[in-house]
Amino acid sequence: MRLARSEWEFQSVLRRLELALDASQIGVWEHNAKNEVLWDLQMHRLYATGKTQRKVTSDVWVQAIHPDDRERAEREFEEAIQRKGDYSSEFRIILLNGDVRYLRSRAHYYEDGETTTYVGAEWDVTADVMLNRELTHQKSIAEARAVALEASTAQIEYAAEHDYLTGLPNRRYFDRRFSELSNDPDRSRLAILHVDLDYFKQVNDTAGHAAGDAVLKSAALMIASVVPVSGFVARMGGDEFVVLLPDFDTVEEIRVVAQHIVRLLKQGVSYGGSLLQAGASIGVAWMNDGNAANLLAESDIALYRAKKLGRNRVEFFAPNLKTELSRNRRIAEHVKLGLERDEFVPFYQIQVDARTGRIAGIEALARWKHPQRGILLPEAFLKVTATLGLLAELDAAILRRVLRDREAWESRGIDVPRIAVNTSAARLSDPALMEQIKGLNIQPGTVSFELLETVFLDDIEEDVMMNISALRQMGIDIEVDDFGSGHASIIGLLKLKPQRLKIDQRLVMPITTSREQRSLIRSIVDIARALGIDVIAEGVETLAHVRLLRRLGCDTLQGNAIAFPVPGLELFDQLVAEQQGQPVRP
Repeated sequence: MRLARSEWEFQSVLRRLELALDASQIGVWEHNAKNEVLWDLQMHRLYATGKTQRKVTSDVWVQAIHPDDRERAEREFEEAIQRKGDYSSEFRIILLNGDVRYLRSRAHYYEDGETTTYVGAEWDVTADVMLNRELTHQKSIAEARAVALEASTAQIEYAAEHDYLTGLPNRRYFDRRFSELSNDPDRSRLAILHVDLDYFKQVNDTAGHAAGDAVLKSAALMIASVVPVSGFVARMGGDEFVVLLPDFDTVEEIRVVAQHIVRLLKQGVSYGGSLLQAGASIGVAWMNDGNAANLLAESDIALYRAKKLGRNRVEFFAPNLKTELSRNRRIAEHVKLGLERDEFVPFYQIQVDARTGRIAGIEALARWKHPQRGILLPEAFLKVTATLGLLAELDAAILRRVLRDREAWESRGIDVPRIAVNTSAARLSDPALMEQIKGLNIQPGTVSFELLETVFLDDIEEDVMMNISALRQMGIDIEVDDFGSGHASIIGLLKLKPQRLKIDQRLVMPITTSREQRSLIRSIVDIARALGIDVIAEGVETLAHVRLLRRLGCDTLQGNAIAFPVPGLELFDQLVAEQQGQPVRP
């Protein structure tokens, strides 16, 4: 009875083991030294033999192994037999339907008398192999992407701190480097050379932008070739370069470097078989007391002096020039305060129809109603305002005052013609411009925006064009101011499509004595007429100007011979007189 129970328990364990093996899909095999091979049913399933017999030949195993793995698998089994050790291998098999599977085989040996027998197990690891292969592939992709990202990041960082044209460090890089050097407590000497090309605009105007680019690249190479290894060269924008010299013993060393740069650039640049004359003016500022805060501003003042004294020269900042620096700072502070206090007001200059003499339009001109100095002309504040980046704010302030004045005059029954207000490039490129303009509720046909010719040219920015298009849709005219002072082309006019262009007074003034100037004005009028653009002549100072400009075909006249710029109250009187039948007739 006890033996029967042990037999039953043994059979129960055996059944559970078979079930476990079946569930795990692990095949069991035996292989002895006499080359006798026993497979269980799961082995046949793994190899897809379609058979069930327990005894098989070793050829069934060998022939099923992938040809590329066969020699290795047989060798590993022979080596295990020779050393009487455990067997472990992994190989591919090819099923009858052509599928390739990966198997892992493990076996232990035991000796039964003189016979060595291996009892082993095999299971399908194809899914694991494929997963590992995919993980390896994805890892290599991730590593490649990481390398590419690192390279891309480095490229972006380089591009962010270097000028795309010359390859030199840009303003951002300069600011960082200058901050490092000027804040170094162990550094007592530092010099800045502010380099500006003298005739770069003329090169662009006469030879084109490609020639201008060639000059900039050559200038960059020339400047860098002169600067010592410890120095630093940056392109600040346009035709402006800056050199930092952190190590020098005497001021004369700085002078030698600066004059060498001037001599090199004075030789010109060869381009397209021509020699382009550039030249350079340099302003120098240096410190030997550890205070570098004002060096850039001081070098800029010295550069301005170099250009003022004739160009192609080197000027050092001197203590007496600090007065000018202090003055500009005071003006800057007062300008900001003046904008906050609404001290900038429009003066108005009427424009008349060249044929009838009646008022055809009005230009609003910015004036500063200074609390101590009285009414100031733009010459006293415009340059500093531009330097501070406050032109857009000034434009907005004048426009608001113009709209208030217009509303007041119309409320008193006066017909007010269109009023032109100057608009800077900074204002036109402001993404918030249209929202600001919409908030002012400007009635169509009442206001026009005057753009300097140098604002649009032929490479006008896309955001500016979008704002101009939106302004037109709101009924705001576009005019070109100071036409002839830059190098706008007919293509540029076609692209901008202004309603009016105003001929620069420097072209108008000489027409009473110069036949060539009269011919030039006639040509401008003919071109404008062909493009459907009205022409305003400014700088009309005498009755002779009036008569000539009428003959030349100008549509509208503006200048002191017509009327001087006046504050709003006086303009109101002129508008009243016009409405009462007393037109201005120069």
